[in-house]
Amino acid sequence: MHREYQHWYSPSLGREMELLIFGHAGARVLVFPTSMGRFYEWEDRGMIAALGEHLENGWLQLYCVDSIDSESWYARWAHPSGRARRHTQYENYLLNEVLPLSAYRNPNPFLITTGASFGAYHAVNFAFRYPSLVGRTIGMSGIYDISDWTDGHHNETIYFNNPCAYIPNEHDGSRLEALRRLDIILAVGRDDSLRLNNEHLSGHLWGKSIWHALRIWDGWAHDWPWWREMIRLYIGGHD
Repeated sequence: MHREYQHWYSPSLGREMELLIFGHAGARVLVFPTSMGRFYEWEDRGMIAALGEHLENGWLQLYCVDSIDSESWYARWAHPSGRARRHTQYENYLLNEVLPLSAYRNPNPFLITTGASFGAYHAVNFAFRYPSLVGRTIGMSGIYDISDWTDGHHNETIYFNNPCAYIPNEHDGSRLEALRRLDIILAVGRDDSLRLNNEHLSGHLWGKSIWHALRIWDGWAHDWPWWREMIRLYIGGHD
């Protein structure tokens, strides 16, 4: 299996950033780690091994990025507006640095975003904000309302990075059309405290006639053994 380490000084973030690439061809997959996780987390936790067949056969090429959560949403020392601003810089890093690298290395036009727990927030929010760039998004045990990370503060940047806020108020016809073409998969455990938030977001999506799959797993299902099963099951569709 092809494995490659990349790092560079990010102009968007003003600091060194690292990532790992797995696979040689196939659909490009932008992989986010869990809260404050690192770019090597999916490898360490067996997620890459779980997708070994897909990678060896050239069905997928994964770009496992680093998080900067400790500088953005989890930076309790910073004002919420500063947390949101740092998140925007991270988004610019993905848009202007990581995705161009992936497109240069791999001409496959199909892009998947995925992650688990807080990584699911990043994956789904990125897909919802840029649905014309993404073909499929897979959120595993995710949280899609970031109110708990903003201390009751509201501004435009926070609003437009909170899917549970902006999706029910989406009225732009071209964006709605793009969102309706997006393949959206939300998976969460029946006993997971985040289940209600997933169902809440699902309701907002149906309210906008945005088709998607909400999959409720037995038990808690909020840990790596379940996520390894989920990613193998959903990376190719809605099974």
